[in-house]
Amino acid sequence: MKFDYASAGVDIKREEQAISAIKSIIHESFSFRKGPGKPLTALGHFSGLIEFGRYALALSTDGVGTKTIIAHRLGKYDTLGIDLVAMCVNDLLCNGAEPMAFTDYVVMDEPNEDFLAELGRGLLEGARQARTVIIGGETATHPNMKGHDINFDLAGTALGFVEKEWIVTGENIAPGDVVLGMESSGIHSNGISLARAVLLDGTETTQILEELLTPTKIYVNPILTLLKSVLVKGMAHITGGGLLNLKRLTSHGFELKMPEPPPVFKKIQEKGDVDAPEMYKTFNMGIGFMVIVSEDDVAETKYILADHHVHELGMVIKEQGVHVVNSGFTF
Repeated sequence: MKFDYASAGVDIKREEQAISAIKSIIHESFSFRKGPGKPLTALGHFSGLIEFGRYALALSTDGVGTKTIIAHRLGKYDTLGIDLVAMCVNDLLCNGAEPMAFTDYVVMDEPNEDFLAELGRGLLEGARQARTVIIGGETATHPNMKGHDINFDLAGTALGFVEKEWIVTGENIAPGDVVLGMESSGIHSNGISLARAVLLDGTETTQILEELLTPTKIYVNPILTLLKSVLVKGMAHITGGGLLNLKRLTSHGFELKMPEPPPVFKKIQEKGDVDAPEMYKTFNMGIGFMVIVSEDDVAETKYILADHHVHELGMVIKEQGVHVVNSGFTF
């Protein structure tokens, strides 16, 4: 059987159409604030920026998708908090913002002290890596979740700040700029539904489940260090949509030569007969975070990120689209 994300239950095109319906309505709220709280970026960037004196405050909300099902299968919940923090704070970084506070939302079928303690340990570790505080949250009991594949769900919101003159949006990206990427720790928290559809057929090993549960890498320390020394033109957290996230930064195109994907992605592609473009539109394929800098800043960027498995991936071009030259496709 040939798999794609839609056949696994996640139709990105329909999702985009549905999201556009709510975006067109909530955008009207942008006129509700002047001065502090005034929006500084349009909807659809990695985080939302609002006016706050000499600073912009950045907000990002996210979840961990159906990675919760993997954790439930293993009965192991102590890394999901890392994923939850990572998904939010990595998005803040894309606008140059430093994370400072985090809140979580947990819904479960019944109160479970052991589950919440495990989840809390992961949240604490994620906060440590992100150099942020967990300032509060909400826990709710929904008994109607009983008897389903998953009996809990998670969401989080991260708050960050950046001086307005140092906001990164991608607007200054130009042809000839260079794209570099830092490796992921694995599948992270996107594409899990497709991975489950392909790999979890009843014959899977505990090792496969543990591999899928590997926590999302948090890029706060290397990126904040980089921003102190290099004028970064754009950044992309490679999450849902894969390489399509680059299109959120600029109307220019990208010519990339991607490194060999880690084994977990090869397993999914081969066992599920998944087309290469579909893989790169669904998964991070081994690169979890990208930065775009001028050619003059490449050497210093590589030096600063040397301990984080950085790759020079390609360059910005005039022609629109993302061109993966070593795999022979464009989208």
